[in-house]
Amino acid sequence: MSAETKSEGPLAKLRHDMRTPINHILGYSELVAEELADEGVTIVNDDLDKIRNAAQQLLGMIGEHLSEEGFARLSGDATAPISAVRAATKATTVPARDSDAPAVITGHILVVDDNPENRETLARRLQRQGHTTVMAGDGAEALEIAHREPFDLVLLDVMMPVLDGYGALEQLKADPALRHLPVIMISALDELESVVRCIEKGAEDYLPKPFNPTLLRARIGAGLEKKILRDHEQKYLHQIEETQAHLKSELDEAAKYVRSIFPAPTETPFRIDWNYAPSMELGGDAFGYHWIDDDHLAIYLLDVCGHGVGASLLSVSAINVIRSGSLPKTDFRDPAQVLAGLNNAFPMEQQNNMYFTIWYGVYHRPSRMLRHASGGHPPSLLIKPSVDGSSVGTMDELRAPGMLIGAMPDMKFASESCEIPPGSRLLVLCDGTYEIKRADGTMIEFEDFTNFMREHGAQPDGLERLLEWVHALRGGGALEDDFSILRIHF
Repeated sequence: MSAETKSEGPLAKLRHDMRTPINHILGYSELVAEELADEGVTIVNDDLDKIRNAAQQLLGMIGEHLSEEGFARLSGDATAPISAVRAATKATTVPARDSDAPAVITGHILVVDDNPENRETLARRLQRQGHTTVMAGDGAEALEIAHREPFDLVLLDVMMPVLDGYGALEQLKADPALRHLPVIMISALDELESVVRCIEKGAEDYLPKPFNPTLLRARIGAGLEKKILRDHEQKYLHQIEETQAHLKSELDEAAKYVRSIFPAPTETPFRIDWNYAPSMELGGDAFGYHWIDDDHLAIYLLDVCGHGVGASLLSVSAINVIRSGSLPKTDFRDPAQVLAGLNNAFPMEQQNNMYFTIWYGVYHRPSRMLRHASGGHPPSLLIKPSVDGSSVGTMDELRAPGMLIGAMPDMKFASESCEIPPGSRLLVLCDGTYEIKRADGTMIEFEDFTNFMREHGAQPDGLERLLEWVHALRGGGALEDDFSILRIHF
């Protein structure tokens, strides 16, 4: 590390080096007592207790005298406080011998310590609890091992050569494949400031030396429990991602199908083109045109309330009924009859309370007359060629009264008629082409839309210009509603 803290100075290293063999005595004496107890041998318990108590006293003396406060008292400063290290060391109790019973949660644990005796003692204690262990002598070796095999938890010493605990922890948490692996720092009692830094960098917890077996058991159990919860969370997230990917694939296929039912642009006997941009993968708009017979061309565009799968299914169903001419007792050359038939065929209560609007027209080629009806739909626009040779002609709004489709049974609809002059353009559209909210939150006026279409609607790229204009008004981002417009060049 680039900056040293007080606890990482020469005295800390001296305390660390002197405590290491004492910790070995504590650890091995505890293991000996436990293994003898397993065999039913208790005769040496008192002697082992004396050894452990003496080792604890030595640790306390090291913490008290090999500190800045201890040196101050030796130099005659009687007011120097007794260090927190001394208090903490004296508070360390002799471990309970039942703490190495089989653990409730076991795992595969990587033990990282530069001292072989420390590693061995800790690994043997963990193995007695039912864990499997792998040992590493420094941070670099630990990282290499962690990349080779999966672990449930890492016990990581702070002070090590080659790569210390700080560096190893930083690299573990920076690696996407390892960052969620729980890390418990191993630290001497007077390295708590360093431990705080480690926890701030992502360590789960810390274990002080010498190890209290009960505390060791509890903190490892907590770390493994977090690992299990994290693994379950990752598993569920992976399942959600797979489900979302599958759903997206299905929606993409459904969107392709919806587009496939739209008729291709044509050049004869009239040029017909369109532009379509759903606000979601599946939109509620649908449109089409087909020849009923040699003289009558049907033109239609409908808009289902809402968006998504339900709206798309209803729009496709209604369009297929129109295309197939499957409404009973309906003359599809009469727009009013078609809308009345659709209204009775798709009642809201049978369509999950969804309804739709529609504009339906029939062009009679010999007379150049257009009959049309509307079920709550916006007017279509008829752009007539100019009589004075100017590039901008006149525009008529083709309206007809009528309720939206599915709201009430047995509704009556009226048809209107108009003549189509040669060179005219008919624009059949949904409200998503003009009900546009600007970036500042205000809505454009219908007059703004009609003025734009009067100027550009007859141009070869007029529909593309309209969509670009709409996106520009929105300030980018997805459209709030489906965008559909159909154009017939008479």
